[in-house]
Amino acid sequence: MNAVSTLTEPPEHRALRTAVAALGRRYGRAYFASVVREGAQTDELWAEAGKLGYLGVNLPAEYGGGGGGITELAIVLEELGAAGCPLLLLVVSPAICGTVIARFGTDEQKRTWLPGLAAGTLKMAFGITEPDAGSNSHRLTTTARRDGDDWLLTGRKVFISGVDTADATLVVGRTEDSRTGRLKPCLFVVGRDAPGFSYRRIPMEVSAPEKQFELVLDDVRLPSGALVGDEDAGLLQLFAGLNPERVMTAAFALGMGRYALNRAVDYARTRRVWDEPIGAHQAVAHPLARSHIEIELARLMTYRAAHLYDAGDDAGAGEAANMAKYAAGEAAVHAVDHAVHTLGGNGLTTEYGLASLITAARVARVAPVSREMILNYVSHHTLGLPKSY
Repeated sequence: MNAVSTLTEPPEHRALRTAVAALGRRYGRAYFASVVREGAQTDELWAEAGKLGYLGVNLPAEYGGGGGGITELAIVLEELGAAGCPLLLLVVSPAICGTVIARFGTDEQKRTWLPGLAAGTLKMAFGITEPDAGSNSHRLTTTARRDGDDWLLTGRKVFISGVDTADATLVVGRTEDSRTGRLKPCLFVVGRDAPGFSYRRIPMEVSAPEKQFELVLDDVRLPSGALVGDEDAGLLQLFAGLNPERVMTAAFALGMGRYALNRAVDYARTRRVWDEPIGAHQAVAHPLARSHIEIELARLMTYRAAHLYDAGDDAGAGEAANMAKYAAGEAAVHAVDHAVHTLGGNGLTTEYGLASLITAARVARVAPVSREMILNYVSHHTLGLPKSY
């Protein structure tokens, strides 16, 4: 693919955007807000998106997916977010877990999980973050040890999304290298009903259908078939899931930023306090224009990262995905702030539904990796500056 074609979307991508945007409008922010108020899940939207093939658009066609890549899945999440009804578990279930299993899983794991993930009838959560390690894979204390042909998995995880609705969790643990004795990351599929596996909800200020949980794994016994991929290639397999996670988080932020900006622009076009709509005043118009520019720039990097990942350039995708996630997170925070300020008091009302985004937008700055750690990554890996840790 030449350089020019990576900057313009092909017709099939534009068609996908149009179709997903239409689905998003049929549900919209009112549906999403009602689900949050009732403490429910976006089951109707999830099911319809699955029937239409959107949830598995990145998964292999032989297992019921669309045969596309992270590019197509990011389009789905961005457009749903721009309509005000994002599906956070798209980041986790098909993007991280589906990608890892599709690339590294056994034939049995692929047959067991991929058709359901593609159709939306099965969901998976992803467990990496720990209380004392965050997402630093080198400091994880969840360990897996062999017991005959089985594995015993022990540890704790925090801020794990959607465990209550997931059929299983893809857990990152560490095993001992028989040659060096050092601990290395490995991935295991842990069923929700596995003995020794429990979870507790973490109260959050973020208004979202998807809840956050702490996991406890107390000598969870797993068969040998629960190990995903090669025991000696765990780090490679882990980052094969983390790069899509960053791309999808960027798409999530872009959708949120677009939704907030669109609400503010509509308001600024029609709200009159003096003779002209308030959008005629530069103090109102310029911040919205800056947000539009920031969102468009972040979109370019997001789809560059997705393109690199889908092309098999894991190293290039890692750098671009981190920068995309940073740029989109900043763009979303700024867009929400400018949108709320444009509406004034109305920006804080339930009727307009923007105030809840003030907290939600910050999620893209801190999860799944903070903007400071992304700056560390760029300074070390891209600029070649020495590490401070």
